[in-house]
Amino acid sequence: MIALSKLNEMSNDAFVATLKDIFEHSPWVAEDVVDQRPFKSVRSLHSAMVQAVADASKRAQIDLICAHPDLAGKAALAGELTDSSTAEQAGAGLDTLSKEEFEQFHELNNSYKSKFGFPFILAVKGHDKHSILKAFQKRLTNEADQEKIEALRQIGEIGRFRLEALLTHEV
Repeated sequence: MIALSKLNEMSNDAFVATLKDIFEHSPWVAEDVVDQRPFKSVRSLHSAMVQAVADASKRAQIDLICAHPDLAGKAALAGELTDSSTAEQAGAGLDTLSKEEFEQFHELNNSYKSKFGFPFILAVKGHDKHSILKAFQKRLTNEADQEKIEALRQIGEIGRFRLEALLTHEV
């Protein structure tokens, strides 16, 4: 873990490098908040990062959503996920799916991407494969605008979990 006070004191480049994957493959989020230092809490840093995403262009938001891997997708099987994504998916039991369960996830991922044009995003901490499947099925009934908002909300939650795992208030 890194002390928030140390993060606040880092060079701009080191700050961005440290936070570059808090929002999946999107270092621009950290770049957008680097000049807002010092952050008084992990919560205030998270809020600034979420606001940077909210203020971003629609294209940047879609690119951020699309930077996320499919849940239990081919990238997971090939070992191509970020360390954070690997740990998050494993924590939800997605690394131990049966062949039939994997196929079900694959079909849902394809249906979702076909309907919305981006991958299904869920902050999986506290979920298991059953609750993830229920969320998949429920959200497939959403309208596109509603689902984009929900995907960005879930990305914010993922970012919060990652920041909380990375940072401490200790000096």
